[in-house]
Amino acid sequence: MSKVAVVFWSGTGNTEKMSEFVAEGIKANGTDAVIYSASEFNPEIMDGYDAIAFGCPSMGAEELEESEFQPMFSACGAKLKGKNIALFGSYGWGDGEWMRKWEEECLSLGANFVIDSVICNEVPDENAKNDCIALGKKLAEQ
Repeated sequence: MSKVAVVFWSGTGNTEKMSEFVAEGIKANGTDAVIYSASEFNPEIMDGYDAIAFGCPSMGAEELEESEFQPMFSACGAKLKGKNIALFGSYGWGDGEWMRKWEEECLSLGANFVIDSVICNEVPDENAKNDCIALGKKLAEQ
């Protein structure tokens, strides 16, 4: 049986809620899902998972959270080559630039996107919930 990690950072709870929906989708496909906060995850853990969903909201000037998430994600960068991943997160302003930059970074590191990223404005609505569940289901197929 495959295993999928869901790794997130959340300041207001919106991205945390999205991580729960992603895990719901993973489990709906009969796959083990383990949710980690950014502070709990590290590169040594990555090898134990067939796929990983990373979630982080837009912060500051459309960037990843810099005190916990960005350092963890940067440390994991060398292990992204060939890894099946998906990205998700919430935002309160802007147009999703942080996600486009993050996707470009992942592609430059050789990550394999299995589904389009999911973003939502503020609290996840029904569409965001369904998109997160679909993201989880797709990751579970890997």
